[in-house]
Amino acid sequence: MRKKTRVLIVDDDPNLSRLSGMILENSGQYEVLTENNAGRALLVARQFRPDVMLFDVDMPTKSGGDLAGEAASDPVLRHVPILFVTGLISKAEAGDRQVDCGGLHFLAKPVTPERLLESVGKLAVSTAIA
Repeated sequence: MRKKTRVLIVDDDPNLSRLSGMILENSGQYEVLTENNAGRALLVARQFRPDVMLFDVDMPTKSGGDLAGEAASDPVLRHVPILFVTGLISKAEAGDRQVDCGGLHFLAKPVTPERLLESVGKLAVSTAIA
């Protein structure tokens, strides 16, 4: 039996993180943990040991960018790919695709289930290859 890819979702909106988690888990390919408190995200990540992390960009206590910077300097997390899911770029700007900028990966909210699965799948494959 193939190991499921572990995904950590960090978003201050419990409804969005739960929905994203359900989409991923229902595919049968992912084990998902959600965290709605960005201040606890890296502690949770170190314990969970995700293969991919999804960060909301705009959160009240700590931004997804701040989390990514901290993860980059953490020996346990520095190689874990991050997908930023944000309302700061519009669907019109991003189209119905993942936007890659400077090695960073972004999806515009609202995210379709198909796009979420495709984007997480691409990052999971890159992790498996590395």
